[in-house]
Amino acid sequence: MSALTSTLDLDATLGDARVVVLAGGGGVGKTTTAAGIGLGLARRGRRVCVLTIDPARRLADALGLEAGTADEPVRVDFDGGERGADEGGGELGELWVVMLDAKATWDNLIRRYAADEATAERILANRVYREFSGAVAGSQEYMAVERLHELLESGRWDTVLLDTPPTRNALDFLDAPQRLHSFIDSRALQLLMKPAAGGLGLLGRGASVFTGLLKRVAGVDLLSDLIEFFSAIGGLSAGFGQRAKAVQALLAEPRTVFLLVAAPHPESLAEAGTFRTALTGRAIHYGGLIVNRMTRVDQTDHEDAVRRVLRGALSDPDAAERAVAMHATVRAQAIHDDRLVERHLRTGRGDEPVLLVPQLPEDVHDVAGLAALEEALFASAQNP
Repeated sequence: MSALTSTLDLDATLGDARVVVLAGGGGVGKTTTAAGIGLGLARRGRRVCVLTIDPARRLADALGLEAGTADEPVRVDFDGGERGADEGGGELGELWVVMLDAKATWDNLIRRYAADEATAERILANRVYREFSGAVAGSQEYMAVERLHELLESGRWDTVLLDTPPTRNALDFLDAPQRLHSFIDSRALQLLMKPAAGGLGLLGRGASVFTGLLKRVAGVDLLSDLIEFFSAIGGLSAGFGQRAKAVQALLAEPRTVFLLVAAPHPESLAEAGTFRTALTGRAIHYGGLIVNRMTRVDQTDHEDAVRRVLRGALSDPDAAERAVAMHATVRAQAIHDDRLVERHLRTGRGDEPVLLVPQLPEDVHDVAGLAALEEALFASAQNP
């Protein structure tokens, strides 16, 4: 048995969760973990929607996230079309998956907060807005929580899981709503657009001269687009402010659970530790750390005992020795992985619940693989 055991029980931690937020660096299996947890909750009778950012192509295909339709929730058939019983004997729930389309979410926000339909269409057609909505810093982070809010408001699901963008900056995701509102409501923006004698304030002064010059030189009316964009977006301040508060309140609700996802590598665990530190003092419910792709093997088996078993099972002595050497290598990797996680826990808060998910035989790229991951996620605490 491995020296390090799981202390995080997802059944207990997510018992009445309405929102589950999975955060962590890139390449740690966060997307598949979100889908695996979603499948587990659906098997327990809940209607679940997983909001993902960038799933692997094969997994996206398996989940039905086809190009052009990914922004709308897609139902995942995980029981072969037969509605069986859940883990407690009741009816199975539902699993839906949706891929974030930040541009489409931006457009929906504009339509929601614009004074009227004509104003909304004018903003959506603006060339500066089209670039801004796709490239502004924090756009993906903000749009992720905004889309999360939309899904919850629909009332279609009991639980929504959010697979967040990778945590290059631990605070980007949590602070994105307020940063966006602060930009739109900033004094600098108000000063630029404040009406002034003979024009639209600082940005408007001399606009006709520069606009004409740009038209002659480049054939575009860029400055007019800028003036129109900032004038229009400034009028959305109140709506964005209310939404930022609503999103922040949602993240602070007791039924919103944050989970960190990492891999048994120093850089990944260090990143998880940084994010955990950033969460300290914030009004959120932290569930624990999931460490994916752990090497699991019975570390109490001694090499001589393994050799006796393998020699008895294999008639070729050379093959038995190669198998013994392979077992020793895997055992050493398991010890290494355990020590990395133990060191992370010792240098952290010390009371952090941890779920150790074993390395699966192959990457998760279909519903069958997702089911294997789900079993490991929900069985680890009971069977370390």
